[in-house]
Formats: sequence, structure tokens, C-alpha cells
Amino acid sequence: MNEIAAALGDGARWRIVELLAVRPRSVGELAELTGLRQPQTTKHLQALAKVGVVSVTPLGQRRVYAVDAVPLRRFADHLEVILDKVEAHTGERDVLRRYQEAIDADTAAAVRERWADGREFSFERVVLAPPDVVWRYWVEPEKLASWWAPPSFAMVECVLDPVPCGAAVVEFRDAEASYRSEGQVKEATENERLVFDLAVVGEAPFTVEYDLELDETPEGTRLRLGLHVTDTTVEAAPQIAGIETGWGQVLDNLANTIKTDLTQGAQP
Repeated sequence: MNEIAAALGDGARWRIVELLAVRPRSVGELAELTGLRQPQTTKHLQALAKVGVVSVTPLGQRRVYAVDAVPLRRFADHLEVILDKVEAHTGERDVLRRYQEAIDADTAAAVRERWADGREFSFERVVLAPPDVVWRYWVEPEKLASWWAPPSFAMVECVLDPVPCGAAVVEFRDAEASYRSEGQVKEATENERLVFDLAVVGEAPFTVEYDLELDETPEGTRLRLGLHVTDTTVEAAPQIAGIETGWGQVLDNLANTIKTDLTQGAQP
């Protein structure tokens, strides 16, 4: 597939294939229709023939070229698979668009320090597991690390010690950099409530206080998460802009991770 894609990536070759799709043609006719010189046309045809897209038939002094539909059909099928994946992940591109719009708006608003202090966010999810199971996915490092990192990030360190003044540390990385936040647990009621803060470490600092509540329901657990932003800096505008979109994804990841683990029989 790569060879065919490379061959068809040239505009002149693509035009030649379009012309040959109508009917077989000679080199001279193709050169006249494309506006290329005959030696150039011959080289393009040789490249297409090398990957099996066209075939050549000698007719006396003439060489007539025709399209071979089989490799093109395989290539089209491969493109169809890619298109199906693109359409299946339209939501992720919508997330990226919303994130960019939020960055643009917050970057324009961030004209002074503490520009976003007091900003609040709230999220709610119904998780198909009892509160004690959901609680463990917040306070056990291995389970916490399995869902906290946003897409395309890897978790480096993840700690929420569920006792007053317990450590709160989250660090994840992508291919370009690491992102670390440190803080402490302020309140912890097992299986019910967890309050903690995290201050972003680095060149764009800000602090977020998290207030997690878990309530048992017939379906499982109603999870409510409130975020309160303080100590904001101008440089932190892109990160603050991503809170709503990012935490929406992360909480979906939490719910899906718990559901998958329980379905696969993993120890809750």
C-alpha cells in the first residue's frame, strides 16, 4: 500500500491514472493530454507500472498503457478502512476544536495574574460500580494511574493518600515534556468524599482544589467532582482552558476503565 500511495501522490501520475481509467492510451496521447514531455510521461508510467497500477501492451511500434483495477481496488479498500476509523473518532476531533476555542478565549482574557481565580467547574457521572470500588480507583496508586492520564499521556507518578494532610502528587508526560502537580489531601471520608488540592509545578503554575463526592445509587455510584481554581498565572491560560474538556475525557476514561475491569473479571 505504501508504494502505491507514494506513486499516486504525484499530481501528474494521478492525472495519468484518471485518463487511463477512461480507456487505454499510448505514451504520446498521454503526453499531449497532460502537457508533459514524452520522456517525462514515460518515467511516470514506469513508476506506475512498477507498483502494478498500470500495465503496458506493445502494439507494433506503439506501447499502450492501461489501468490494472486489482491493486487500485485493494488500495481503495485500505482507504475505506482508514475512512471508517476517521468517522468513528469524529468526537475526538470535536474535542480538539473545542479545546482550541477555549485556549483562544482564555489567552485573550489572561491579561494579569490571578485572572481566573475563583473559576469553578463541576462534573457528574454515573459509574456502574459500588462506591467502595470507585473509591479504590481514586486512592490506590495503580488503579489511579490506570485512568487519570489524558489521552496520549503516560503516567509517571500518581498518589492520593486518603488521610488529612496526606500526599497528593500527579505527574504525567507526553513525547515533549513532563507535567507535575503537588499538593495534599484536606478531607477524606472513605467511600464518600475526598477533598484535595494540586498545584502545578513549572513555568505556568496554578492551583486546583478538587472536591469528590460518591453517592450510592441503584445503578452503582453517582460521582460528583467540583474543581475550584486559584493562584492563576497568565502563562497557565492554555492549561486552564483545557480543564473542562480534559476532565470530561478523564472521567469518561475512569468510568470505562472500571467497567472494562469488572467485565474482564479483574479484582475491583
